Amino acid sequence: MREIEVSAVLPVYNDLAALRTAIPRSLERLEAIAPGRFELIVAEDGSTDGSTEFVREYEARDPRVRLLHSDERLGRGRALNRAFAAAAGSIVCYYDVDLATDMQHLAELVDAVRDGNDIATGSRLLPDSNITRSGGREIASRGYNLLVRTILRSSLYDHQCGFKAFRRDRLLSLLPSVTADHWFWDTEVLVRGQKNGYRIQEFPVRWQQGEGTTVRRNDVIEMGSAIVHLWWRLHVEKG
Repeated sequence: MREIEVSAVLPVYNDLAALRTAIPRSLERLEAIAPGRFELIVAEDGSTDGSTEFVREYEARDPRVRLLHSDERLGRGRALNRAFAAAAGSIVCYYDVDLATDMQHLAELVDAVRDGNDIATGSRLLPDSNITRSGGREIASRGYNLLVRTILRSSLYDHQCGFKAFRRDRLLSLLPSVTADHWFWDTEVLVRGQKNGYRIQEFPVRWQQGEGTTVRRNDVIEMGSAIVHLWWRLHVEKG
């Protein structure tokens, strides 16, 4: 049995086209970072576009690839929880399947945990970050993160960048308190990690907006509501 140091997770929902690029690129970068000591877990969340079959075929010919399939839609957060619980590595990480964050940063992400941090996260909002995205997305992101910093007292700048790594044991001890099951998972993990005294490193990344990503009015309302709900839960827990 191979000894696994790094478990990388790709959360996937109807992302067949992106997977054709993401899997070989991931294997190439991971092999450079942890030669022979990594696994690539595809957390496939109820896809109907052939993603499951594609990954299953890849898994059959490459033991470094693992498929975690769900017949029902779990949501991003629950799919990640399931993947991290099943991971074999002492370091776990995940990134978006569209590879919006430049994969050259993957070594920096993993090394930050190797160097003693409990959590490492890429940031699109630090001065040295290099990002390309629409004006609407930029305004919504900056507004959202300002609210998180103000209301939830976070010291981080970008909570939703899909490019994070963790010490697996520390993450698993935190997850029972995390209630978000979809997109807000990223923010709640970072906020609760800070409340629990976790050592977190945030670093600037090169990031490019994927195709077909838009911000709707309902998304903005949902973002604000999620922040207020977490503030209330933390207030009740403290009391």
